[in-house]
Amino acid sequence: MNINAETNLFQSNSESQKQWVDKKRYLWILSPALPMIGVGAMMIYRIAPKKMRGLAWIGPIAVHVIIPLLDRIIGDDKSNPPEQVIAQLEKDPYYTILVRSFIPMQYLAMFVGAYLYTRKNTPFADKMGIAISVGMLNGIAITNAHETGHKSDKLNQMLSHLVLAPTAYGHFRVEHNYGHHKNVATPEDPASAQMGESFWRFLPRSVLGSLKSAIIIEKKRLARQNKGFWSIKNELLQGWAITTGLYGVMIAVFGRKVVPFLAIQAVYGFALLEVVNYIEHYGLLRQKENGKYERTAPEHSWNSNKVMSNVFLYQLQRHSDHHAHPTRSFHTLRHFDGTPQLPSGYAEMIMAAYIPPLWFKIMDKKLLDHYEGDWDKINILPTQHNVLLKKYKEIISK
Repeated sequence: MNINAETNLFQSNSESQKQWVDKKRYLWILSPALPMIGVGAMMIYRIAPKKMRGLAWIGPIAVHVIIPLLDRIIGDDKSNPPEQVIAQLEKDPYYTILVRSFIPMQYLAMFVGAYLYTRKNTPFADKMGIAISVGMLNGIAITNAHETGHKSDKLNQMLSHLVLAPTAYGHFRVEHNYGHHKNVATPEDPASAQMGESFWRFLPRSVLGSLKSAIIIEKKRLARQNKGFWSIKNELLQGWAITTGLYGVMIAVFGRKVVPFLAIQAVYGFALLEVVNYIEHYGLLRQKENGKYERTAPEHSWNSNKVMSNVFLYQLQRHSDHHAHPTRSFHTLRHFDGTPQLPSGYAEMIMAAYIPPLWFKIMDKKLLDHYEGDWDKINILPTQHNVLLKKYKEIISK
């Protein structure tokens, strides 16, 4: 390349950097604002519990009603940052501040929720709403841990453990990074759902399978360092120790009556993560070449460009680019044409996943369309193979 050509390319790149603006730059504030909204709603409930009882259920109302409604009203955004500005965006401290500012508000919401739950005059129905709302917040927070957990520095890894502590899901960082990303869209991955598998069947398989996988991965890592499982360097023990400390503090502050609150919010929180796992790779399969799985490609993740779901979930719905570039920050993830697209955003698809007949009606046809009816290319639940073959025999290609 001659000097003039190099100069023109530099000028072109510089102009792209100057001209391109992240149109969602200030919308991203809504993500760390989410726990603030939750705290505000719970404080209003505290002031006027009889008049504002609905605010005890702010979590389900926001996730299952408000966000899906906004997704439908605002629609999609398929715009991508130009390749020339990605390095600059990655260095912008504004986005790092947004991610990290979520964490103190998450913990504040946890303690406010525990306070309201343990008050003597809080009705049982309201207690359940408060615990589920906090659990929903902590489940969404796992996307924050997902963002920091993919960074290589110790500070971000510790922040990831802090975010995962309320749901007692500290093993997620280990298994997700070194298990799921390796085995995604294969029968070997407990976090990749198979065609014909309901969410309720998938849930225990993913929870237990991911825990088992994390323990195996961490044992092997420590063995390479000539250390045993009970080493202080064990990341699983580090994460679980933070959870133990957090729960211990909350029991010391609020008494043993806070234990049901801790259990409800934790289970609801990690179940919310698992339903997102269920959605992300349902039925998709990496093909084998010479006995080995092909490299992960954009076609191995379900994606969505719904603006509001992406804003609240750190653009997790651009999942193909995340698997292609795991360390890439949320605001630089890109949309790929030709990737499998969900009919709605995650917030709406979660409700469909909870109702298996509805989910199968929506997604099985989309899955078959994606593979053009090629039955052999689908990741199918073995026990449902013949049932599904009979059910869809008219649209399966020969």
